[in-house]
Amino acid sequence: MLDIAKPHSARVWNYFLGGKDYYPADREFAEQVYESYPEIIEVARAARAFLGRAVRYLAGEAGIRQFLDIGTGLPTADNTHEVAQRIAPGSRIVYIDNDPLVLVHARALLTSTPEGATAYIEADVRDPDKILAGAADVLDFTKPVALMLLGVMGNVADLDEAYRIVGRLRDALPSGSYLAVQDGTRVVMSEQEAKTQQALSEDIGYGYQLRTPEQIAGFLAGLELVEPGVVSSPLWRPDPNPAGPPAEVDEYCGVGRILGSSVP
Repeated sequence: MLDIAKPHSARVWNYFLGGKDYYPADREFAEQVYESYPEIIEVARAARAFLGRAVRYLAGEAGIRQFLDIGTGLPTADNTHEVAQRIAPGSRIVYIDNDPLVLVHARALLTSTPEGATAYIEADVRDPDKILAGAADVLDFTKPVALMLLGVMGNVADLDEAYRIVGRLRDALPSGSYLAVQDGTRVVMSEQEAKTQQALSEDIGYGYQLRTPEQIAGFLAGLELVEPGVVSSPLWRPDPNPAGPPAEVDEYCGVGRILGSSVP
């Protein structure tokens, strides 16, 4: 059921990225966040740019042909299937989100090449068994899969529960699969900004948790990390820039090759 009275992460993020698919409650909350932390716009842009670079790496250098993208968000330019299928037209992608508005726009996520396939499942990351069962209709879990968890695990308040969910998803994937993780931190922002963001989230039940880089790295524990490891998103394999290396933002990410271990 579409609840437009309460902000949803997919719609709030759409606002930060300059989209138009949000409701007054989403805009109001997003503007409050922006007022106290205007750098959130750069964080959102860095997140989107990381998705593109990560998928290019996975479909290109790593040779992955299957993607499970959980916490998809609202469609925009260069979605996972578009990036992957430009490199490997036969790529198969399953998108997961729990916002019914994403389902309304899912047709934009389902435009696949003839050689590949895309699918959309409405589900919550807290129900990994439902996600895996639905994805199995499109993905072959005997072959490597790239599991994309970008900006989603911060929505699970309890860290141990978040680790268990990721562990369940990881354990369903064969050796040679990859996990890409990205979530918000409070490394760059001031202590007062962090307190303000937390208070805003708690006041309206938004519930997104800013975690430490070490906690985010915990999702990739036991995996073979792809260089440069767990870093601020703009620093993960940045595109060449004559202006020099990009600045850090309050968002850390990493990509790891799954060898069979589970998170703590």
